[in-house]
Amino acid sequence: MRRAAFQALRTARRVPAWKVTGRKPCAVSFSSSRSLGLRASSTGKHPSYLSAPLQSSMHLRNFSLAVISTVVASGAWYAYQGTGQTSAGLNPTSSQFRSYSTAGAQAEAPAEATRRALLVDNDQFFTAPISGDQPLSKHTDDSDRRVLEMLTPEQATQKLRKNEESYLVNRGKGVVRYDIVQVPSNSPIEDDHAEKIIEVPSSVAAANQGESKSDWMFWAVFDGHSGWTTSAKLRNVLISYVARELNTTYKAAAADPSLLTPSSAAIDAAIKQGFTRLDDDIVHSSVDKVLKSNSRRVAAEMLAPALSGSCALLAFYDSQSKDLKVACAGDSRAVLGRRAANGKWSATPLSEDQTGGTPSEMKRLREEHPGEPNVVRNGRILGQLEPSRSFGDAFYKWSRDTQDKIKRQFFGRTPHPLLKTPPYVTAEPIITTTKMDPGSGDFLVLATDGLWEMLSNEEVVGLVGQWVEQQQQFGASGSNKAWLKSWFSFGNKSELPVEGPKETDAEGQRRPIRQQQYDIAGAASRFTVEDQNAATHLVRNAMGGKDKEMVSALLTLPSPYSRRYRDDVTVEVIFFGEGPDNRTVTINEEASASEESVKAKL
Repeated sequence: MRRAAFQALRTARRVPAWKVTGRKPCAVSFSSSRSLGLRASSTGKHPSYLSAPLQSSMHLRNFSLAVISTVVASGAWYAYQGTGQTSAGLNPTSSQFRSYSTAGAQAEAPAEATRRALLVDNDQFFTAPISGDQPLSKHTDDSDRRVLEMLTPEQATQKLRKNEESYLVNRGKGVVRYDIVQVPSNSPIEDDHAEKIIEVPSSVAAANQGESKSDWMFWAVFDGHSGWTTSAKLRNVLISYVARELNTTYKAAAADPSLLTPSSAAIDAAIKQGFTRLDDDIVHSSVDKVLKSNSRRVAAEMLAPALSGSCALLAFYDSQSKDLKVACAGDSRAVLGRRAANGKWSATPLSEDQTGGTPSEMKRLREEHPGEPNVVRNGRILGQLEPSRSFGDAFYKWSRDTQDKIKRQFFGRTPHPLLKTPPYVTAEPIITTTKMDPGSGDFLVLATDGLWEMLSNEEVVGLVGQWVEQQQQFGASGSNKAWLKSWFSFGNKSELPVEGPKETDAEGQRRPIRQQQYDIAGAASRFTVEDQNAATHLVRNAMGGKDKEMVSALLTLPSPYSRRYRDDVTVEVIFFGEGPDNRTVTINEEASASEESVKAKL
């Protein structure tokens, strides 16, 4: 039945609908059925798009009534056959089941309410109306549910906002607010994130005695791949590893009368030490412990973070020195929004995309591995792994002997045939330093590559600027107005409030994939401001903005289909400014999904 259904769907693309059904078109047509105009990339790593502007990429496509009914009924049949459980609208005790035909398929049937359905075939997805009182669904496991019915715009908004968090920081000059959101594509999501604010004790910051208390503030996003275990490990311990090294460095400086505070280079070295020490524990110390235990159970537990991988992007802000350090290992990205005298923001990248296609990384790898022409191939390490810096990814760090030993005693895979002189991948980050002026109203965007695949640096900064303007006029109320007091409105609403890119800004960073396919005119007209959370606002506009059907379709697609069109996305937006100092961090309920879900983090 499945084969017949998809054969019919293919036929429908070649033959007029009235020939398939055996009758001329009737008054009820499927002119509203649409192809969303997306196609999956050949690699499965990144989405790509048909050569049509995003705002008009949803093209009309007619389907015959019989074909749509067959496809939908076939989905119901598989939902029944695949589980043996009661599924919406199905009777598990009988060989008969309720079919969901499209409105108008049978003239004698009473009129029923219709909803939108999402059909996936041949790397494209289409929307069409279905009728009936229940959506088509299938239970796949305890944590997931495949639903054919397309999300409504309201349901899409609910899904976008499901994991949003927002915090108001009342700790004096420095940071006044930060917003977070995660939108999964993989099941479970492979991204992760972590935040922490540490009040610096006087023993560490001796030079600050007699002044107001200072803080170390950390924000981090982690882009996992080949699984979620490495990014989860980083969420739990990376900030602690870095803070421990910083503590040692600051104490040593405070004890030295000639220094009092550590140099910028010493702080960079401490952050790098935290990164590399953690990766060594993940990749190498775990092997020693596993070999001593000689237990497959211990091997499965301890080697999981080594076998998968994760990029890491960490921002560290010292409220006393006003220095912002951004440490990047991988292809997540940090961009600073800083307003200019003309009232617009400029977008300044504070990190470089570190992949096998980045010129500086290609040069480094070829110098470190002379005589290996395939160390970088097709923009990937040994032709396979895209990030050139990451945690885990032990198959690019272990020696061939170690890999053979683990495979022989426990589990694993055959070493890469091109493996000669590992490690090829490092967790040592590249660090940039930026002096912040909290009174000027700067903001920082940290995001995994799922956002940057869809939006440029300038679009992201302009969208946040547009959102701030909307907040000043309509959004903020009550105590939330305080964080906005040092920000100002923009007069020109016909374009995003951001300056154009500089020629040097593109060095070491990939353009959004959709911009590699074609140029989009009138970008500002596609964007919308609907969310109280700045991070959610960015993700909504990355997935379609004002095009609600595009947003709904992209969020309806279940894993693994969704991965062909969008990646996991994690976004953090940090606002610098001058606020009250009562040494607290409070939940911003207006922009958080649930107070209970974030209370434990404060």
